[in-house]
Amino acid sequence: MPETTAPTTELTSQYVAQVTGDLERNVKEQERLSAEIASLREQLAAVQHDHTVLVNVQQALGVTEAPVQPAPEAESAAVPSPRQKTGAARGRKKAGKSTGAPKKATPKKPVAKSAEAAKAAQPTLVELIRRHLVGLEEPRSAAEISAALGQAHPERQFADKVVRVTLEGLVAKSQAERTKQGRSVFYTAPKPADASAAEEQPAVEH
Repeated sequence: MPETTAPTTELTSQYVAQVTGDLERNVKEQERLSAEIASLREQLAAVQHDHTVLVNVQQALGVTEAPVQPAPEAESAAVPSPRQKTGAARGRKKAGKSTGAPKKATPKKPVAKSAEAAKAAQPTLVELIRRHLVGLEEPRSAAEISAALGQAHPERQFADKVVRVTLEGLVAKSQAERTKQGRSVFYTAPKPADASAAEEQPAVEH
């Protein structure tokens, strides 16, 4: 009996050592993967934040996203057209060309017009900032203007960087004034003298 028990105990000890080693490697692999997932989540959050900032900058510059969206619609619309012409067009030519593809193309036009009308109905960021500057009694920073616009229009997003870039553009066009107090920068509407001079120019042209 002792001769048979000795090899079994050696085998079990080998299995135990192998299993413990595999478990340690498994735990280390889980820790490595969890660390990679956490870093990837942080990178994804940063990229998503940059995306929202870029979209706001694009809206501030007056650039629409219309050229990006029609691409999948054009591909989807191009697929069924040859199928209809190859199989069913022969029978339709004999019966008449009254029931054809033009009826399917008509409902797309009002949808595009309604989307463009909805975008045009919303005031641009430049218009909102101009109105806000006119109503100010004291200079305000870009962060304060962004917060005020967010409270007035909760359905839209206003990033401080985008508002600051838009304000600098208005200053370059003499449609806003910038003042510095230490390291802080504040913005106000142009003085009434500048506004009256701007109004007199179209009157002279008439």
